[in-house]
Amino acid sequence: MTTLSFYKIISNFIFAFVSTLSFGILFNVKGNKVIAASIGGGLGWIVYILLYDMNISKIVSIFIATIVISVYSEIIARVMKQPVTMFAISAIIPLVPGSGMYYTMYEVIQGNNEKASLLGMETFVIACSIASGITLVSSITKLINPKLGRKKRI
Repeated sequence: MTTLSFYKIISNFIFAFVSTLSFGILFNVKGNKVIAASIGGGLGWIVYILLYDMNISKIVSIFIATIVISVYSEIIARVMKQPVTMFAISAIIPLVPGSGMYYTMYEVIQGNNEKASLLGMETFVIACSIASGITLVSSITKLINPKLGRKKRI
């Protein structure tokens, strides 16, 4: 186990914040909402790197970080009276396994089918853990407050 320095934690937060901010702008999130989503992205990435640094598996670390991001998104959405997806989609970007998808395709092109299969399976499981974390928090939120799942009728 390596210990993360305060500098490394802060720099990772800043990089995740900026990447989330960029995608938030791309997704047309406006004003202070893009800042709130970016804080969620930075927070989720810090949770991930701290857990992964403690030798917790990558998949479990991403799952727990996704839960943190989803809870944060649910809370901030209620505070700002906005849809949860506005915050969750932007904030989850740092955890998306883009490099896994890239290297899977790279290995396919190189003809290393066994390595491509392993990378592809890991990427798929990471994507499933992200989807599971979001679904878990969303379901629990709707169980706790049943009014959230209903639409108002005119």
